[in-house]
Amino acid sequence: MRKYIVIFFTFIAFALTFTQMAFAEGIFKITSANYDTSNAIISLTSSNITDLPDIKDIKVIKLSNPTRIYFDLPSSALGGQKKNWQFNSEGIKQVRISQFSTNPHIVRVVINYDDDYDISNMQFYKVQNSIIIKFKNNIAQNPFMQNTYRDDHASSSDFYEYMTVTTAATNNDALAEINSAFNNTVASLQKQELRLNTKYYVDRVVPKNGAVFLGGIGSVGIEKPMILSNPMRIVFDIPNALVNYDIRNKEYSLGGSDKFKIGQFSVNKARIVITTPDVTKYLPIYSRDNQSIMFANFDKINTLEMPPLDVLISGFSSYKIDEQSSAMTINFDKPLLHGFDRTNSEVIAYLFNVTSYDEELFKKTFANTPFSNAVIENGKRGLVLRIPITHDSLVTAFTGADGKSLKIQIKAPKVEKETPTVLNPPATTSSIATTVSNAGQRKVVIDAGHGGSDVGATRNGVYEKYITLDVAKRVEKLLKAQGYGVKMTRTDDSFVSLADRVTCSENYEPDIFVSIHVNSSTRDEIRGVETHYYHQESMPLAQAVHASLASAVDSPNRGLFKSKFYVINHTTDPAILVEIGFISNTSERGQLVSESRKQATAKAIVEGINNYFKNK
Repeated sequence: MRKYIVIFFTFIAFALTFTQMAFAEGIFKITSANYDTSNAIISLTSSNITDLPDIKDIKVIKLSNPTRIYFDLPSSALGGQKKNWQFNSEGIKQVRISQFSTNPHIVRVVINYDDDYDISNMQFYKVQNSIIIKFKNNIAQNPFMQNTYRDDHASSSDFYEYMTVTTAATNNDALAEINSAFNNTVASLQKQELRLNTKYYVDRVVPKNGAVFLGGIGSVGIEKPMILSNPMRIVFDIPNALVNYDIRNKEYSLGGSDKFKIGQFSVNKARIVITTPDVTKYLPIYSRDNQSIMFANFDKINTLEMPPLDVLISGFSSYKIDEQSSAMTINFDKPLLHGFDRTNSEVIAYLFNVTSYDEELFKKTFANTPFSNAVIENGKRGLVLRIPITHDSLVTAFTGADGKSLKIQIKAPKVEKETPTVLNPPATTSSIATTVSNAGQRKVVIDAGHGGSDVGATRNGVYEKYITLDVAKRVEKLLKAQGYGVKMTRTDDSFVSLADRVTCSENYEPDIFVSIHVNSSTRDEIRGVETHYYHQESMPLAQAVHASLASAVDSPNRGLFKSKFYVINHTTDPAILVEIGFISNTSERGQLVSESRKQATAKAIVEGINNYFKNK
């Protein structure tokens, strides 16, 4: 008897192993399912890129009472709970994803929608290890505003959207589940938060003379560009974007010496680098459906193919968001093709296919608003909107999902309290000469982290305090050679309290404050560079320095972080804290104490500071 039991369990184990092997080899295992309301996209993702079913085999069946469709994904298995998303918005009403059968393995997707919702253009895409179901071809028909430009630079932890949906609550009561399966009961509901990782997938690059076209799936937006030197190049980042492997890091010629390259800068960000002596002339131009973008040399705009000048401005509006922020919106009768630029003194929107507007209505709408000095004028082609701003304003732009609206949001800097006027005796000739000779000089405080009894992070006899002081002195030397005024919070191995560091900076009244530190972790394998800021006005400085540091130092880019460190929280000028590497990582520790790494780090920090002031 015992012999037969052993044979039985051996057979069962063999059958389970065989089933698992067969399952693993040919089944599309759906590990996550996300729904994106703004672009009407369902993303079904697998951990395996090779087992995606052939989308040509997917057949959509339409049913009525209620109006709905369903389609089956062959050779597919749904991991975890079935999905039951319900929405109160117009259009899509409910999406249900469940395991329809296991022999064969079929996942069924059922979509309920309004009677007047056009679902005929639904399309299926294979994107890496995902199947994307898109409900609209060309231009979406909803009023959702999509972010197309922002001054803020996002870190790799930034995500496209956090969305709360209503799902059927899980219930351990077997009878309740059976009843629910036969639609005899109404399931209780619970809210669930979904994190959507990517809103744009870049899969096409078409270079032209003086321009490059990028095409993809989703909604494209960019961050404020950075200008780097040696060689001269302009960098555009596309947050929440994934780049097709086939086009990553390939160099394309744009004519003459101009070159273009796109890569996956971080897990959730695409980076575009255009190497050119004409860095200030390249302009992002957004397509009418916001599915693609072109970067073009402005001097060559007239050589590009453009849609006809047949769009009219149909309305204007303005509203206040809070004490610092206001927004203006322009509506159009047809989808807009536009370019966007942001200088230190103005926001410029190039309305390439717009032919006319009501000037009197424009002035009346924005009178007595922060946009009262905005103007619309004729451009090389179409109209040009110009909005004066201060250099330290934060700008964000949006376009409607239907392409018929443009919103520009501006956050003004905090208004500092006015300093009381002190009547001093006339200055002496020598003091006047000193003031004139230093006019326009940029002043920087360099803070070498730790010191004296505060040794900072340590590993194998290597102390953070010595590395930070060495790098800080190199930064000081490079800055002074370029004409900067520099104040060090410490110049030797002495202890300086955090409060005294802040006092030192405040007394010097610098333009910026840069604190230099070395990181540490309990996990020895972690390495990389980070830049921290706290106050919003410090972000441009953090962006500029971190971009330079990440590109100059051979170490992983860990991104920007908003952190409440004492020295960058209590200083009143733009302030950042740079973590130049991990002392806890054996390999990086060896680099951090080397002459080459310390000098490269110092040069990168100085280059970042230069880039920051160039954009002010």
